[in-house]
Amino acid sequence: MFLPFFETLRRTGVPVSLREYLGFLEGMAAGLATYDAEAFYYLARTAMVKDERHLDRFDRAFAESFRGLDAITADQVLEAIDLPGDWLAKLAEKHLTPEEKAQIEALGGFDKLMETLKKRLEEQKGRHQGGNKWVGTAGTSPFGAYGYNPEGVRIGQDQSRHQRAVKVWDKREFRNLDDKVELGTRNIKVALRRLRRWARDGAADELDLDGTIRATADHGYLDVQTRPERRNAVKVLLFLDVGGSMDPYIRVLDELFSAAKAEFKHLRHFYFHNCLYEGVWTDNIRRWDQQTPTWEVLRTYGADYKAIFVGDASMSPYEILHPGGANEHWNPEAGQVWLERACAQWPNHLWINPVREEHWGYTQSIRLIQGIFANRMVPMTLEGISRGIKELR
Repeated sequence: MFLPFFETLRRTGVPVSLREYLGFLEGMAAGLATYDAEAFYYLARTAMVKDERHLDRFDRAFAESFRGLDAITADQVLEAIDLPGDWLAKLAEKHLTPEEKAQIEALGGFDKLMETLKKRLEEQKGRHQGGNKWVGTAGTSPFGAYGYNPEGVRIGQDQSRHQRAVKVWDKREFRNLDDKVELGTRNIKVALRRLRRWARDGAADELDLDGTIRATADHGYLDVQTRPERRNAVKVLLFLDVGGSMDPYIRVLDELFSAAKAEFKHLRHFYFHNCLYEGVWTDNIRRWDQQTPTWEVLRTYGADYKAIFVGDASMSPYEILHPGGANEHWNPEAGQVWLERACAQWPNHLWINPVREEHWGYTQSIRLIQGIFANRMVPMTLEGISRGIKELR
């Protein structure tokens, strides 16, 4: 019965193998996801998805394969349900107080609860607020959301509040993750790790296990050897566009900056606005009185640094092509001149653009900076960052 699901996964670009599919079937045969739709989803995803870039494709295939399950009627669910009585009893023993158990017994137990739910779904014609009978909100009915009942069916509530529901009747929503969506801090770290180049430096403060074994064997006694820790030797200059049209991307910029600081020991960052000019800064509050001359940055950091510019590259073309074109001050030299100097000083350079790639062609300034950077511009997605890291390496 799951073969169409397997075929849909392959058709939508999830590279699931026959071995992985058989592993999923073994998990189902072992009863790992018998009554729980969420457990079924995670079992299938764990067994058949090897790369986090394919999670969104898996979600789409899952939704396509099992479309219609959310339309199953209450009658069909109630006819199909077959929960063991001893299981329900143990659930009550584990979670309910003696007073609550007595109230449950007065209601007639789970079978009575589900029978009552069926009747109320048939009788009720609209939304209900408060009260103790209908399926609604903020009441004491056993059915609904944002209320209280010692034993109930939670319907239409995003999370548990009193931990009292014995059944959750909610549509499950699963978070998308694909190599085409914007990055979070964790995903940025995953992408940036591909830029690592390990080297040993610093004091000898790490146990050298292989060296200790060799020295002990040679000398006939325990001879502990140490060595410098391995550190990421890649040097990165991070230039961040701030203000104006970049305001909608503040969150993702924060995530990128956080991930970069965690991944690179040799990281220097500077801010600019729209385009690179004669001055940059490290503190946005003091950007007018504590700027660092761009010439100083060019002379200080050698060609072994990798320069990463992050910005939407969306501005007036005059801000790139003409002296005095900057929108906040009079720039003696055009922004293009400074960008070209930066590209010449740091041959390993990259521009990361948070604007969706399919929109780049509609903005002249983006096309101009693409040309200056010899098309080394990538979108701020997992796939885009991965592509850019290959260029930097």
